[in-house]
Amino acid sequence: MRVAVTGGGGILGTALARTRPARVELTSLRHAELDVTDRERTFSTFAQLRPAWVIHAAAMTDVDRCESEPERALAINGGGTANVVAAAEEAGARTIVLSSDYVFDGTKREPYVEDDPPNPISAYGRSKLAAEEAARAGKRVHVVRSQWIFGAGGRNFVDTILKAAREKPQLKVVDDQRGCPTWSVHLAQGLWQLIEKGPGYDTWHMAARGSATWFEFARAIVAGAGLSTPVVPCTTAEYPRPARRPARSVLRNERLELTLGDFMPAWEEGLRGYLAELRGRDGGGA
Repeated sequence: MRVAVTGGGGILGTALARTRPARVELTSLRHAELDVTDRERTFSTFAQLRPAWVIHAAAMTDVDRCESEPERALAINGGGTANVVAAAEEAGARTIVLSSDYVFDGTKREPYVEDDPPNPISAYGRSKLAAEEAARAGKRVHVVRSQWIFGAGGRNFVDTILKAAREKPQLKVVDDQRGCPTWSVHLAQGLWQLIEKGPGYDTWHMAARGSATWFEFARAIVAGAGLSTPVVPCTTAEYPRPARRPARSVLRNERLELTLGDFMPAWEEGLRGYLAELRGRDGGGA
């Protein structure tokens, strides 16, 4: 089975390559190989590859940069997705489009389920909602929302905290934003299961089970790495950023629960897996 991945050089693309099932022939398309905003190039690429599936992971994900460049964010995340979905369908492929918890405003006290109405509060969130709308214009498309993704292949929160914990006497981390830290390997494994077993094209939540604030996550990272750097909580107001973040955007994998069973592990298991991977890569030091 031929599968093409856009954004193949990123965190999720790296994990998809690592977890590829034996029967899958995977083509990872980095930005240099495919700029999804180039409609003609996107159509010609998929016409040549003729994949059975396209996993669309390419996106502009720098939330604050999206806030300062909203038109660019919309062109890449919304327009790029429209190009990918149309080109994939013309080539006879089915598509998975990755989306984000940022399509929600974060005001719901309970975890968000797939049918909750989106209400993005940032340029990034609006661009990802545009991506979802473009995806649903297709006939054979899954939309998969995940959040707080960390893992090998790009800048991520775990690496940032580990570096800071080794260089600073103390860390201050936001404690009033809550989500589901999700290891890219677990998400990739979930996407392969969706391809194998998915019971129809729909919107899915695929995030780690459980939840944490950024402070709680950072504290677990530092402890898991065997470091002693103090981690203290702060508020979002104490750490202002250009783009608004949802305060509570925990995703519940309700559709998985009702169909395939929620196979996503707890976020703590993902963190342990990634820290073990870092220790192996660094010769014993996380």
